[in-house]
Amino acid sequence: MTRLCVSLTGSTCRRMIEDMQAAAAAGADMVELRLDCLDEWDPSGIDMLLGAASRFPGEVLATCRRAAEGGHCDEDETVRVSRLEHVGLSDAIDYIDFEYESLRASPNIRQKIALVCGSRHGPAGRPKRKLILSKHEIEATPPWYTLRFTLDAMGREGADVVKLACRAGSIVDALHMLDALHYSVPARPTVALAMGEAGLITRVLARKLGAFLSFAALEEGREAAPGQVSIERMRGLYRWDAIGPETRVYGVIGCPVAHSMSPAIMNAAFAAAGIDAVYLPLRVEPGFEALAAFLTGVLRRPWLHMRGFSVTIPHKQDLLRFVDRRDGVVEPLARRIAAANTLVIEPGEHLDGADAKVSAYNTDYRGALEALCEGLACRPEDLRDTPVAVLGAGGVSRAIVAGLRDWGCRVTIFNRTRDKAEALAAEFGAQARPIEDCARHDARVVVNGTSLGMWPDVDASPLPPEGLAGRPLVFDTVYNPMETRLLREARERGCATVDGVAMFVRQAAAQFELWTGRPAPIDTMRATVIERLSA
Repeated sequence: MTRLCVSLTGSTCRRMIEDMQAAAAAGADMVELRLDCLDEWDPSGIDMLLGAASRFPGEVLATCRRAAEGGHCDEDETVRVSRLEHVGLSDAIDYIDFEYESLRASPNIRQKIALVCGSRHGPAGRPKRKLILSKHEIEATPPWYTLRFTLDAMGREGADVVKLACRAGSIVDALHMLDALHYSVPARPTVALAMGEAGLITRVLARKLGAFLSFAALEEGREAAPGQVSIERMRGLYRWDAIGPETRVYGVIGCPVAHSMSPAIMNAAFAAAGIDAVYLPLRVEPGFEALAAFLTGVLRRPWLHMRGFSVTIPHKQDLLRFVDRRDGVVEPLARRIAAANTLVIEPGEHLDGADAKVSAYNTDYRGALEALCEGLACRPEDLRDTPVAVLGAGGVSRAIVAGLRDWGCRVTIFNRTRDKAEALAAEFGAQARPIEDCARHDARVVVNGTSLGMWPDVDASPLPPEGLAGRPLVFDTVYNPMETRLLREARERGCATVDGVAMFVRQAAAQFELWTGRPAPIDTMRATVIERLSA
């Protein structure tokens, strides 16, 4: 079983004891006592800490990380090792983490660590202290062959566990760390983690690949290493306890992507539907080559069971290009929109993923149309000849205009830049009018595709109140806040309204159904979004 280990970084022994109790309550399997984070070395405080550690219901790991490998200890090696000896000889400690480079540098240190980890046994059959031999590359991730060589070399030292942590410059580095873990686990207990935002997949998928442990912070803002997330997020948002060897992996690709609500809504949907899957935020740097490198890497690793992705800014056009290069399938309307937000991966039989099939779709227009039809209590085919005013000519409006015209609506586009509106209108057979005319329209439906009214600019509205009276439906694609000024003023004038959450949920539900072939739990997904927005 892969342990979920909470790193305790308190500056005093008393704080570390309090944090240990909190980690136990949060469901940690193991705690790491980061002795290098203590402000001072107080022997009586250390004894009190060890006493508390002996009562921790899980396992206890002691670390005194040297500064050269990302820790806080800049003491002489003799002092540092003596501190590890002091705690390591206690029956409260199950594992000692010590650096490979320090072990190799001194026969005397090697002997001391061996005495701590190789000879003493605790009472009542308690096993001996075990050695986690570690190496931290805090600047960059070495080439994949170096990662394997390093793990093999550490394995030959007779350690109980080998651990490698490297800073990821990109998400492809994280794939290389997963390679190293996949390669090493059958031979020995292994930890292989990529540090930084791009390394999240190595922390969550450690359980899927059978790593010895993965680290979590006790709470946000108290990370012991770059890229750590809280135990609450690991167990709650990322469904740590439900992950197994066959868990399918999905995610949202974008840059930035850390604050996306998609992981919350999709993981809640998988849990509600009883599907063995996890959904993660995946930071992929801008540019086609970065996206292609990641997706090619995914296809070459079918053992990761990555089956599909949501794709957001700046990669919606890049996704179409990638699928075309792979001779994949592109939804016709997604091609007309010139943007796709969904990738579906069907695995092949080849171990290198060469025969995997990829398909690209755009669910933005589908989500908008379904939300609009729900608001009008009609079917898509009933929209034919309905006059619709679309405010804005950006990416969101483009997808909506394409969908509306595909169902035969009469669309007029209002935009501040007249040339942009006319170009979009000409492409899809719509009309274009100056933004100054938006209050004088005869549309039955108004759709806001701009960002006006989005938090924090909540007092803005793309349409003056006189343009709302008598309209059966006003649809605002902005979902934060849920009730924009535009929707509030529309309701005051007797209009039916549709909020942006409806579109967001519907487009996500369409992705869920493309990936799983099962109906999406719409109510759960909407409730999750509302909960997140409220928070």
